[in-house]
Amino acid sequence: MNSHYPTPLKPTVANLSQSIFTVNRHAKTATNPKYLYKLKKAAIEKMLFEGKAIKVGLHFSENPKYSQQQSDVLVQCGEYSFHIPPSKQDFQALPHLGKLDHSSKNPKCRMPLNQAKHLLEIYTGIQEIQQASRPHYRNPKVTKPIFKKLGDSY
Repeated sequence: MNSHYPTPLKPTVANLSQSIFTVNRHAKTATNPKYLYKLKKAAIEKMLFEGKAIKVGLHFSENPKYSQQQSDVLVQCGEYSFHIPPSKQDFQALPHLGKLDHSSKNPKCRMPLNQAKHLLEIYTGIQEIQQASRPHYRNPKVTKPIFKKLGDSY
């Protein structure tokens, strides 16, 4: 057992949705957001498959790529709601809800990122691949100029 996690959380709907919320919040400013977004998407897809989450509808994206109109799928996981990229079937099966409603917000949650990542990694089976640190190249030794007196030879 890892000492960083004194009591591992059970993968309940509430714990999973709080973990997804925490990972999603940190992904916006992370140095490696791809892994966090991959973890979020995999957890939501597994919750959808197990019936622990439902797809509500489509929203217009807040920040569409290349200034094109784009939609995202709104997913309800317990008390939390998230957006994931849509599939072709989503456009045919889900109602379009229009613009994102800013009046409804997710409940606040105070969960450490490591604990949230750990729970989602156990739940999804995805592990972060640790990149080998780059070798530290030392600057070549700088030789200082030698100043000699006029007439002296070295």
